Amino acid sequence: MPIHRLDALTIGQIAAGEIVERPLSVVKELVENAIDAGATRIEVAVDNGGLDAIAVSDDGIGIAPAELPLALSRHATSKLAVAADLESVATLGFRGEGLASVAAVARVEVLSRTADASIGARLEAHGEHVGTVEPSAAPIGTRVSARALFANVPVRREYLRSAAAEFARISTWLVSFALAYPAVTFVLRHDGKDVRVLPASADPRERLAMVFGRDPAAALIPLDARAASTLEGHVSGFVSAPGHDRPDRRMQLLFVNGRLVRSAALAGAWTAGYATYAMLGRYPYGVIFLELPPEHVDPNVHPTKSEVRLRYAGQTFDAVRRTIAATLAEHAAARMRASLGSTGAVSAAPAGIDAGLAHVESLFARHLPDGEAVVADPADVPLPALRVLAQIDRTYVLASDGSALLLVDQHAAHERIAYEAIVAHAQTQAPSEPLLVPVVVDVDAEQQVALERALEVLREAGLEVERFGESAYRIVATPAGYGARPFDLGGFLDDLTSEPKQRDVRERLWASLACHSVTVAGERLEPAEMTTLVERLQQCGNPMHCPHGRPTMVRLGPLELARLFKRA
Repeated sequence: MPIHRLDALTIGQIAAGEIVERPLSVVKELVENAIDAGATRIEVAVDNGGLDAIAVSDDGIGIAPAELPLALSRHATSKLAVAADLESVATLGFRGEGLASVAAVARVEVLSRTADASIGARLEAHGEHVGTVEPSAAPIGTRVSARALFANVPVRREYLRSAAAEFARISTWLVSFALAYPAVTFVLRHDGKDVRVLPASADPRERLAMVFGRDPAAALIPLDARAASTLEGHVSGFVSAPGHDRPDRRMQLLFVNGRLVRSAALAGAWTAGYATYAMLGRYPYGVIFLELPPEHVDPNVHPTKSEVRLRYAGQTFDAVRRTIAATLAEHAAARMRASLGSTGAVSAAPAGIDAGLAHVESLFARHLPDGEAVVADPADVPLPALRVLAQIDRTYVLASDGSALLLVDQHAAHERIAYEAIVAHAQTQAPSEPLLVPVVVDVDAEQQVALERALEVLREAGLEVERFGESAYRIVATPAGYGARPFDLGGFLDDLTSEPKQRDVRERLWASLACHSVTVAGERLEPAEMTTLVERLQQCGNPMHCPHGRPTMVRLGPLELARLFKRA
């Protein structure tokens, strides 16, 4: 065919195909319009999962009768005046395509009334046909209904899922979206029955429980925004405490200037912030709110407006990562204090153990994932009066302060101590400790490639490895303080070739280096060694988890013990 202009109906259906994918797309467009209109109450009613009918009502400012035909026209909006306005979009909608795209694939009715009008106005549209404005009784605000969705696009309707599945999508999105608007009441009805009622509330935890569930919401901790002080904007929200996670990222919610969006880059900030706090293959959950200057955010990326581009993406990534890491560090310190109880020093059981065991180094360093150490005087950090009682199965150290029992995983605890020492070594470039007798290790081809890539980072951490023949290497120096420990280079290299690459390369290397240079499960420890282990663990920045995210200790308090003995 010769080149020709498409007719308006075809253009409308092409545009609608990009914006309206399923019933949820209609709900999203209409609810966002209601927020832009200043609504304090939004009601969403759907029939048969939205396949038969969708209606969204609000108590916003309404639409003047003369503007109703424009509201259903393509590229007509009240939110932009000139092209320059695209550089600082401050509303959820702005493209002027939402209502027109819905009308292209459904029968739409708009009923609206402004505060200064004594009567409302009604208008119907379908495809490119827009009816005439008629007077109609209506409350202040707007009600938009869409019927027979995709009746004129049967192929699209065939790809929709069941009514229950489509409604579940709507419910999940609406409840998640409501997190950013606690001052707005949301009501969701399905087939004439109220399914969700989210009253306006000043307490964000009420809505957190509706999104994540009551128990998961109880594990959420508020973000400490002080770490993001360098960001031109604000970071807030809630993230799950270490040990509370999910098998996927679906419940990592992100709002940018009130817009619920997806961002692969900022999803990586979650991973970086949780480095050494979460196990590999497990994902934290929660919600992060980013408030940035409008000119730093470009929402004009996709017709559905579910993605944004950030002007200072690197700075924003770093602010989110720092905020998460600082919050988790403070939480770990609080958990340590709660787990260990009273103040004093660690002591060994009296049977044949030297009570004058020397204290460990007086430096207390907390290392954030970006490598910057926050140093504090140990005199300001009270140590609980724990008594080391026994070693269980040559794997766990049992201690008590008289009010609770504490089980410490000796390998995970020693791994955390070693990891933070290695990080400190890499920061300060402290001298390594040469070995009197170098250790020679043979490696296969895959391990050799992994080791060659890691040599420079290993030197930073204090482990010096040299080539020694065709397929052999020798360890000539180890991080200061670990020269007496055997180092499992083969196991370390297996980690490098098999561990999922979800963390910074240095963190992965340092964690594996620590793992293969410390006490292992099944190794007998002397009482003095156990005492020193628990003592040094208390001085770590994150004493509650090993570098791979496993817990280092478990506390059994009076309530847990009472439950074991059926007393509670």
